[in-house]
Amino acid sequence: MANPNVETVGASSGKWLLVAAVCLVIAGVVGFYALAQQPSYVRGAALFAGLALGVVVALVSAPGKDFVGFARESYREVRKVVWPTRKEAGQMTGLVFAFVVVMALFLWSADKLIEWVIFSLVLGWK
Repeated sequence: MANPNVETVGASSGKWLLVAAVCLVIAGVVGFYALAQQPSYVRGAALFAGLALGVVVALVSAPGKDFVGFARESYREVRKVVWPTRKEAGQMTGLVFAFVVVMALFLWSADKLIEWVIFSLVLGWK
């Protein structure tokens, strides 16, 4: 019995579109270096064309469409976040610094106590 919730992956055309996108980007980079004797705007245009066409082809593919959907959902979720005010952020930063100082003093005192117990009481070195 087939599970209706299982999504089958058969996106070979999507994979080929991604391969084509990578090839276009590589072609743009190769064109940039192959046109070394041309003016810089021609070389830049070749590079830009390869990159732009590669991005367009990648976004047309199924994984590209999934990525765009994921990016839109992520942006929508980020807009829902309630960011702290400047005052709240400053207060939390101060609290973290105070905790760090207290922990540093505690660890220093614990270290000195253990040092005193081991070297003075147990080994009698001092």
